[in-house]
Amino acid sequence: MDTTERTEPEVGTEEARTAWAVAARDVLVTTAGTYRDLITFKQIAAAVQEQTGITTKQLSNHWLGDVLTRVAVECDKRGEPLLTSLCVDATGSVGANYSATVARLRGAAPEDGDMQAAEERLACYRHFGADLPDGGGTRTLSAQEKTRRDRAKKAGPYEGKTCAKCNMELPANGACDYCD
Repeated sequence: MDTTERTEPEVGTEEARTAWAVAARDVLVTTAGTYRDLITFKQIAAAVQEQTGITTKQLSNHWLGDVLTRVAVECDKRGEPLLTSLCVDATGSVGANYSATVARLRGAAPEDGDMQAAEERLACYRHFGADLPDGGGTRTLSAQEKTRRDRAKKAGPYEGKTCAKCNMELPANGACDYCD
């Protein structure tokens, strides 16, 4: 850990992002060591600047995607699960950059980036030595993402059958008790 604080313009963009990627990998390996632990983009952006002593005034959405992509590429080179699956935004989603990185590394974008990340997280926890529950653990969406999906499912259209004449719910036999 460098205690001399420098700014990204002083060290150069490439050097800063390379240093941040190394620090991000360390932070993510630590995160992967705890089953179901996640880290937000805001937390990892702050952590890498603190660990490296290289700061920037740029908003993290301008540079963090590149840093996390570098981490994912390194994971892929090492044959490891993608540590970047442990990073989520404030809503609990991995975001579009994650899916684009998966597409780049694996040849196809996942249909559901958050669900693919949930599977990848479980592989991270297993690979990096988290204390898993009996049975080896399960893939899990972030709490926020799960809540969002549960709400969307409840708010979705009614999936049962209704009578075409009165719009009442049909019983199992399919015949309307009111119109037939």
